[in-house]
Amino acid sequence: MENTALPFTTDPATGPLAASLGDRIGPWMAAFEAAGVALAVLDGAKPELPLLGCTAAFTARGGPGALERLRQAGPAAAREAQGRAFRAADTPPLFLAPGPSEGLLLCTLPEGEGQEDRRLRAQLALSGSAAWEWEIATGRIAGDTQFAAWHGLPLAGAALDPSGFFACIHPQDRMRIRLGVGGLLRGAELFSKEYRLLGPDGTVRWVQARTRCWPDAQGQPARLIGTLTDITEQKRTEERLRIAQSAGGIGTFEHVPGFGTAAVSGTFCALLGLRPVANLPVPLVNSLVAEGDPSPFDRAPPAAPGPAETRAFRIRRADDGTPRWLMRRGEYLRDADTSELRFSGVLYDVTATQEAEARLRTLNEALESRVAERTRELDRVWRVSRDLFFVGDAEGRCVSANPAWQAALGLPAAGLPGTPLGALVQEEDRDMLEAALAQLRHGGADVAVELRMRHADGTSRAFSWACIPDEAGFVAAGRDVTRRNELEERLRQSQKMEAVGQLTGGLAHDFNNLLAGIGGSLELMQLRLAGGQVAALPRHVELAQGAVQRAAALTHRLLAFARRQTLDAQPTAVNVLVEGMLELVQRSIGPHIRIETRFEPALWLTLCDQNQLENALLNLCLNARDAMAGGGLLRITTANTALGVAAAQALDLPPADYVRLTVADTGSGMDAATLAKVFEPFFTTKPLGGGTGLGLSMVYGFARQSGGQVRIDSVPGEGTAVHLYLPRHGEAAPQAPPAAAAGLPPARPGRRGTLLLVDDEPSLRAVLREALDYAGYTVLEAEDGAGGLALLRSAGPVDLLLADVGLPGGMNGRQLADAARQEQPGLKVLLITGYADAATLGADRAEAQMEILAKPFRLAEFLRRVERLLP
Repeated sequence: MENTALPFTTDPATGPLAASLGDRIGPWMAAFEAAGVALAVLDGAKPELPLLGCTAAFTARGGPGALERLRQAGPAAAREAQGRAFRAADTPPLFLAPGPSEGLLLCTLPEGEGQEDRRLRAQLALSGSAAWEWEIATGRIAGDTQFAAWHGLPLAGAALDPSGFFACIHPQDRMRIRLGVGGLLRGAELFSKEYRLLGPDGTVRWVQARTRCWPDAQGQPARLIGTLTDITEQKRTEERLRIAQSAGGIGTFEHVPGFGTAAVSGTFCALLGLRPVANLPVPLVNSLVAEGDPSPFDRAPPAAPGPAETRAFRIRRADDGTPRWLMRRGEYLRDADTSELRFSGVLYDVTATQEAEARLRTLNEALESRVAERTRELDRVWRVSRDLFFVGDAEGRCVSANPAWQAALGLPAAGLPGTPLGALVQEEDRDMLEAALAQLRHGGADVAVELRMRHADGTSRAFSWACIPDEAGFVAAGRDVTRRNELEERLRQSQKMEAVGQLTGGLAHDFNNLLAGIGGSLELMQLRLAGGQVAALPRHVELAQGAVQRAAALTHRLLAFARRQTLDAQPTAVNVLVEGMLELVQRSIGPHIRIETRFEPALWLTLCDQNQLENALLNLCLNARDAMAGGGLLRITTANTALGVAAAQALDLPPADYVRLTVADTGSGMDAATLAKVFEPFFTTKPLGGGTGLGLSMVYGFARQSGGQVRIDSVPGEGTAVHLYLPRHGEAAPQAPPAAAAGLPPARPGRRGTLLLVDDEPSLRAVLREALDYAGYTVLEAEDGAGGLALLRSAGPVDLLLADVGLPGGMNGRQLADAARQEQPGLKVLLITGYADAATLGADRAEAQMEILAKPFRLAEFLRRVERLLP
């Protein structure tokens, strides 16, 4: 055999084992050669011990006879000498050891005591690696300076026991490394693992461990020798790359041609609809590719590296069968250590791109044949349409206009270019036009606006415009809606008249019934008086008063529906109010319906008229009773509700905090058609005579006038829930006023004060005067504001002004009160109203020494209010 140093590279000419030599001993080779280690690799399985490779140092140091002595020793002598040195006379010693694969022998020629070790350690230090050795018999684990530093040992050569060695390994990696070491002890050739190493200062370091087990003369494991290489920065780079690829939906792969599997990333698996694994069978990947499309992995790889190539193909995902387009970009590279070709690259989804390209191709194929036709169509539309077309620039000036401008507005289209659109619009609508143009300039995709356009004859016409932006400005189409607007206005007026007719008809019906009851009672009273039957009079009086009270309730409902009732708003604790009404509600709905309550423990206060809220709650409970004729469950709940912008818009309320009172039943429910009409006046689902149809209208009007809202949820056959929203109020809850007595207060002899009574209704004025006389007051009367003011000036100071708000003659009751206080500052005032809006009463209607009493009222309540102002 020629004494020639062979490089540690793959060389098929050196024998069948040489092809895997580089892969077997991996990164050791370059280190041995660079460190000047005298090393030869022989095929010990053959009698002649053929040389597979050696370093230059082995040839230089052993001389021509070194390899010859190995052949003369023969395989048997070589195996007996494994693990110990042997020499011939006057020759350097040879040391044989088993190689990294069965049948291989490693032969070394040490030069001087420790010199080669020092070279190897220096080489390891330069590569950022640590060397270590584990004596299996003693359990002693020691290494070089780097090993000692990473494991918290004071100096190189200091030993660890196995428990200390494994304690330095991250808990999540520890069992995996234990299993790997166990595999070495059971005969595995090479251990190569990555794990996290816990440093003495708490740092975590990623290392790659490469370890081999060396047997003793009997073939039993004697020691483990290995290296640790710091790969922390590599791991950080890999993690950053993995995150970037995962975020971008990019999978990675690496495949050695001829191998049945490819190393892949989790994203690669996800793109194919497979569970994440480290390695995928190449046939499985190729099986997902649509027939006729190229496979991602070549079955016949090229002989040499080449430029990167991109390949698109279709797959059907393994999990759900969804077809997808994938793009593979890869490149063949030769491994620097093994000289093998490796195919590495990325995989990503291009379905959206491919579909868009397909659509674009389809459009392009049809476009040329349709361009001319569409051009003709557009030209016809432009010329014959009755709608106005306007092409404008970014400033709103006309670029072009169609001929319809002449017929619609008397403006020749040829004279419009350069004219601002604003000059063609009525001055009152130009702000709306500017807002629409600004919206277009700021990216509005589609802007609709209705504008009144100036006709050449000086009149105006209403046009509905639809505008879209384009590269140079905007394009607008306008349609004449003047006639449509006129018809809509007529329809609205007709609907108003129809609603008024329904309202007046319902009012006439209900009031005729009430008046018949009152008139009949009065006639019977006359008959009883004429016959001297005085004992029967109280019953007729009670009947007449009952009819009056029902009439009063009806007018309150009407005013609540119109949101014009006079509300006595007070801070209200809704939980307390509802609890106080439960007994009344239970008696009203009957024992066949069970009441269930659920109150918000810390319910906010609300500002509302407590009497009207009680009426609303009772109305809702009675409606629920009528819906549950066979019995059921009535739920009354309260809750604090904070409405954000979207929820408030859905309820037509400003975003704020609200108290929600809900009355829900398990009754018959309502369909959508019925639900749409429930707030209409006189609409009722009850049988004839079962109700006026104003209950829910009253509730709705009360809620809106209080700054709240009502919403109804209903399902036929399941029940109805009415939600009453009232705005939150921050003041303390008021104390409940003492219950008022039902009758007139006792008469007091003597005069108690002078009152000015002003009312234009003679009968009411006479009744009130008689009640005041009965209570001991001196009363001055006037029938209008001017008369009352004149009487005040002539008669002198009075103690209290009683005035109807709706006085004739140009001066209402509130204006009279203001004028009277100019004459007599600090004058106390009681305003009486059957109906007055907020503008009439004034924003400060609840000012000191002024109260409001709503008609109709009982005389007892009237006198109590007078006494409260004049104690």
